[in-house]
Amino acid sequence: MTSVTTALILAGSRPGGDPLAQAVGVRHKALIEIGGTSMLAYVVAALRSAGMTRILVSTGDEAVSAAAVALGAEPVAAEAGPSGSAAAALALAGAPLLLTTADHPLLRPEWISDFLQAVPAEADVAVLLARQEAIERDAPPSRRTYLSFADGRWSGCNLFLLVTPAASRALDLWSHVERDRKRPWRIVRRLGLGMIWRYLTGRLTLAAAVARIGEGVGIKARIVAAGNGLAAVDVDSPGDLELVRGLLT
Repeated sequence: MTSVTTALILAGSRPGGDPLAQAVGVRHKALIEIGGTSMLAYVVAALRSAGMTRILVSTGDEAVSAAAVALGAEPVAAEAGPSGSAAAALALAGAPLLLTTADHPLLRPEWISDFLQAVPAEADVAVLLARQEAIERDAPPSRRTYLSFADGRWSGCNLFLLVTPAASRALDLWSHVERDRKRPWRIVRRLGLGMIWRYLTGRLTLAAAVARIGEGVGIKARIVAAGNGLAAVDVDSPGDLELVRGLLT
């Protein structure tokens, strides 16, 4: 596929502040340090080692912006929600654009490279996910959120590739999901009764579900299975932070 050299790190702020950042005593979760290095710095280093020459950091926090500049990254204003920030970055930098998050300090260059090499040539957008078996094999005991399908249980890895400009349609769908998160019937309605029935009867694979959702907005959406289950471990809770600190230090 086309060489990917631009990445976006999502480092927005939750309304009212992030509970984990507040518990640790820092102003933003991206600035939490592990072994004397911020989570943001770990992510920037992994992206740079994987060949990213332009790294955008989407944030509304001045301290995170300053940290990004110090790391040689480019701060850009965060929009309303992750989908809005991703759409703004895609409009600014164009496709292909790699997306990840600032709370993923375990991110490794080889995971990024393997993901990019495995993205199907026809894809407009691709997402990295890990099977439960891989997570249980590679990661110490940790609580993860799983999606159950006919081909197993999967967890997200906070790594996405917007391959073509058409990927903006996926971001538009993402924005609708964000708006409708408290009205799940609207999200269900978008999936269609046929796919819902296949899911309820245990006949829907994750790859088929993602592909069908993509078709609904006129794009080709594909999944890539992570080779290392640690790719699904980000830092959302004190337990996650303790686990990742142990692994990195």
